[in-house]
Amino acid sequence: MRNFIIALALFLGFIFVVAKLSELQSIAETLQRGMWWFIGLALIVESLWVLNCGASFRAIYHAMGIEEQFQTLSLIVLAANFANVVAPSGGVSGLAIFMSEARRRNYSTARVAVAGVLFLLFDYLGLISILLVGLVILIRRNDLTLVVIIASAALIGLAMLFAFLLNLGMQSAMALGNALATIARFVNRIVRPFIHREYLSELRAHEFAHDAAEGLINMRSQPKSMLMPLFLAFTNKVSLLIILTLVFLAFKIPISIGTIIACFSIGSLFVIISPTPAGIGVVEGALTLALTSMYISLEDAAVITLSYRGITFWIPLLCGMISLRVLERVGIKSGDNNNSNITV
Repeated sequence: MRNFIIALALFLGFIFVVAKLSELQSIAETLQRGMWWFIGLALIVESLWVLNCGASFRAIYHAMGIEEQFQTLSLIVLAANFANVVAPSGGVSGLAIFMSEARRRNYSTARVAVAGVLFLLFDYLGLISILLVGLVILIRRNDLTLVVIIASAALIGLAMLFAFLLNLGMQSAMALGNALATIARFVNRIVRPFIHREYLSELRAHEFAHDAAEGLINMRSQPKSMLMPLFLAFTNKVSLLIILTLVFLAFKIPISIGTIIACFSIGSLFVIISPTPAGIGVVEGALTLALTSMYISLEDAAVITLSYRGITFWIPLLCGMISLRVLERVGIKSGDNNNSNITV
């Protein structure tokens, strides 16, 4: 089943890439027009960003009593990102990759799921720290719109919800189980008229909460363990800021710190608060509009947007396809080794 799911994801990825081939060609042609050393530096920083994500997950795993190499986690991050884009399901596809690897390595899938939520929470906090500065800049330039205000409020609301649930888990497995069961009942009421059955199990919610709470309580007993993921989340956003700056420099477009922070804030915000996976189509429009509002010509804004998204979205996506294939091969070898041991 695992190999079938991975094969299906790879097939969907192939279809997705073929459908977007003209856009990829435009990005490649645009990047070729830039100064190659700045583009090269941006690619190096993007590679460090991937390793940063792997290190973030490793720090969270360690705090929850799970040991895993950050190189492996970096591969899983890329593969999960790829799955979320080609098989969008509210992040469930990417989480399934993490949980599949957890089963193969024989550690708690519940703790892995909570680690994913913690990663998102720290990631949101890292973005919010920069977003607040960006909002101040937009207010001073009289460029703050209602859409940005609503999206910012939604992001902060999501962060508060995650923080609330995680805090419940740190206090009591029963309290977290009751909260998840309440959410399950709410979801079941919505979907029952369509599927005529229970979509989420309240019993599984309590079982999940019990296992997850053990890891959260372990993390609460060593609060300093949360400092490293929080720091890495901030450096994660700084890396993306540097990439956007390097794109400006690659095409010799005048910049200011305020413009970089404001445009980055809007682009990153709509990666998260978007009806499309990874903000496909939405981020491109929002970032181009933000750049033109900063008195950057439409042509230059389009060049920056195409290049930035090419480096931070499309290249990791293509690498994610390769990472998924690598994880599949590792899984097959692991299965072969296990079968050999059983035979002997």
